[in-house]
Amino acid sequence: MKSKIRILAYAASAALLLMMVSMQGSARSFKQDRLIKEDDKPTIILVHGAFADGSSWNKVIPILQKKGYQTIAVQNPLTSLSDDVAFVDRAISEVKGSVILVGHSWGGVVITQAGNSEKVKALVYVAAYAPDEGQSLESISKDAYETRKIPNVPGFADPVVADGYIRLKEETIVKYFAQDLPEQEAKVLAAGQGRFHVSTLGAKISKPAWKNKPSFYIVSDNDQIISPKVESEMAARIHATVSHLPASHVSMLSQPEKVAEVIIKAAGGK
Repeated sequence: MKSKIRILAYAASAALLLMMVSMQGSARSFKQDRLIKEDDKPTIILVHGAFADGSSWNKVIPILQKKGYQTIAVQNPLTSLSDDVAFVDRAISEVKGSVILVGHSWGGVVITQAGNSEKVKALVYVAAYAPDEGQSLESISKDAYETRKIPNVPGFADPVVADGYIRLKEETIVKYFAQDLPEQEAKVLAAGQGRFHVSTLGAKISKPAWKNKPSFYIVSDNDQIISPKVESEMAARIHATVSHLPASHVSMLSQPEKVAEVIIKAAGGK
């Protein structure tokens, strides 16, 4: 009788051991699968525009991170196109896998040039310039507002220029740059704005990445810095997947969830 009990005990112990080994194997497999899926996700590199810095993306970043995306917000010097592209190139070089480049405003020019890296799988333009080969901010604006007489917007009409750098007045940022943000938040933007070198206005693109990469474009329909009509035309020219938001120039701050949705879509997520 005792021998039978011992045999049953041994059998139960063996079954328990096998079950534990199986559970550990399943846990390892689940963990490995999860790591593989996370590794497959592209890194999102966010590129700010003129009169701004990397904090432009502070409301979008947590949304992307919660979805499992590694995220980098580049701090562009705004001293020249080549300098800004170099900063983005360094960020791209840090990434082991693929990259989604997101550019706001002037940042669209930067990603158009920097996006030719093989790591870059898609481009996202947020109320951004998307120049063609040989184009610059200056030539795009001249063609739109002077040659074709598209009604201009008032936000960039009266900048402050000192020592070759451009900034916007506080009242301009409150009234035209970020008019859909609380006034105090807009004033914080004005206090922390980057100075934008005048040479950037005439800097020309040599190889537009959007010609070879899928592109997405968020048009800000209430933009007072770049005409929404000009944004829509650029989006159509680059054959982008287009979204419209009833937002100011800084839709990533006034409607971060909607902007994050487009970025995640560009990254192949849901």
